[in-house]
Amino acid sequence: MKFANPIFLVLVALVPLAGLFWAFLRARREKSLEKLVAPSLRGRLMPKGADLWGLQAWCILAGLFLALFSAARPQWGKTTEKTVGRSRNVAIAIDVSRSMLAEDVHPNRLERTKADVADLIDSLEGDRCALIAFRRSGVVICPLTTDHGFLRSALEQMTPESAPRGETDLGAAIRASLNALDPAADDHNAIILISDGGDLRGEALQNAALAKKRGIPIFTVGIGDSRVGATIPSEDGRGIVKFKDEPVKVKLEEGALKAIAAASKGRYIPLATAGTAETTLGAIYSKFLRQVAVKEQNEESERLAERYQLFLVPGLVLLLAGVALSKGRFGRKK
Repeated sequence: MKFANPIFLVLVALVPLAGLFWAFLRARREKSLEKLVAPSLRGRLMPKGADLWGLQAWCILAGLFLALFSAARPQWGKTTEKTVGRSRNVAIAIDVSRSMLAEDVHPNRLERTKADVADLIDSLEGDRCALIAFRRSGVVICPLTTDHGFLRSALEQMTPESAPRGETDLGAAIRASLNALDPAADDHNAIILISDGGDLRGEALQNAALAKKRGIPIFTVGIGDSRVGATIPSEDGRGIVKFKDEPVKVKLEEGALKAIAAASKGRYIPLATAGTAETTLGAIYSKFLRQVAVKEQNEESERLAERYQLFLVPGLVLLLAGVALSKGRFGRKK
């Protein structure tokens, strides 16, 4: 047996003490009466029904005991509770190629993306989310889950080494995202693809068309500067990537991201470099992905059964009986 409000057990323990104190006061009063009133007059001075005092006291004390015990909310046994949850399924594909280490977005594109995805996780409520890292191919870092703590942990550990090396393949990212989503719930599924762009070689548009056929919109998010571009830190961290002694600069390439969004009936959203409240992924999710149909899920959970009713009802009955047996009622003269 467990108690949801164990503090009331302290009051339960005080009930017998209150009963003893009440009995003590009653006995002292009667003893005082014996000293002051002659034996022949005591019967006239005692109110009618006084012999019911003991029954009344027991009713009140037992009623208080049971009422306070029920307030402690005793629980035992198991009960099954059915709840209806409303959720969407979202696969978030994050580009972890080395170009995402460019620092035109503070502190760099990848870290800014991770910070904004953490903000998005706070907006999920009951929605399920999967994380995919991609470069040459896509890798599921975290399968669909509502465990926000696990999602954040997987997100924090995401680096360029989370996916196989190679040129960015947007088609592979879409394919991995589609595989991570439940085909039986496609009208409740959506994909968020975050990248600094790339070309449409391979199966990017083909997979985007497949997403459209399944009814899954792809919301592409572009991160980085599309005009000037930025250099990429070298792998040893001591310089920048160069080609023929010239610094390699990477810009945000929006064309492919826009084409994928259009092919899947999604939307392209450029993530502002300044990071305003209106352009965080949490705000984007609330504004655009809420249009994705909500799925009702029936869930069953087991919990301890509440048993306070077994004590509350008889407790109230005993208290009412105690009131009915009050000396004021039985002491009235006819």
